[in-house]
Amino acid sequence: MSIIDSLLAFTFAATLLTLTPGLDTALILRTAAVEGRKEAFKAQMGINTGCLIWGAMVAFGLGALVAVSELAYSILKYCGAAYLCWLGIMMLLRPRGSLAGAERLETKAQNGFIRGMFGNVLNPKVGIFYVSFLPQFIPHGQPLIAWTFGLVFIHLLLGTCWSIALISATRPLSAFLRREKVIRWMDRCTGMVFLLFATRLALSKR
Repeated sequence: MSIIDSLLAFTFAATLLTLTPGLDTALILRTAAVEGRKEAFKAQMGINTGCLIWGAMVAFGLGALVAVSELAYSILKYCGAAYLCWLGIMMLLRPRGSLAGAERLETKAQNGFIRGMFGNVLNPKVGIFYVSFLPQFIPHGQPLIAWTFGLVFIHLLLGTCWSIALISATRPLSAFLRREKVIRWMDRCTGMVFLLFATRLALSKR
């Protein structure tokens, strides 16, 4: 896969994943509706910071694994493929009917930035997702750490743009994204994408 193809494929996949309603979306919507736009923007900056922290851990840890051991790389690859496959199957067979769980994001912290950051940093699924997802879009022979951070920044840019849209149109988008049919449809679409990426990752070569 060429560099342009990798960037286009990742941008498409990350856009779909960003638009799929999840806990980050729920946090932004709730914060904007209840605490105002300022706190919602703080929450988004916190989410970005959490993703950057995980991105750094993945970039340096993954780089060390790839450099040291072919076996470690293969284990990482197949574990990532299995994780994506499991997520995809669960989303296809058991799509959510609501954004239940958003309330669990509420902590004693009153600052939106803190809530957003710890909502990601304390969620190991974010790290596992980065490990299993990002390597598929790094062209062979390219610097792993630089590319990992580059892809993370694309993800952050997409997430920020989506959050700005959510914050700017909180009421109509909130009602739309909380519809049971919309959540189920987005979950199933994302599940199919996960299964395709799991197959691609399992069949890929170093």
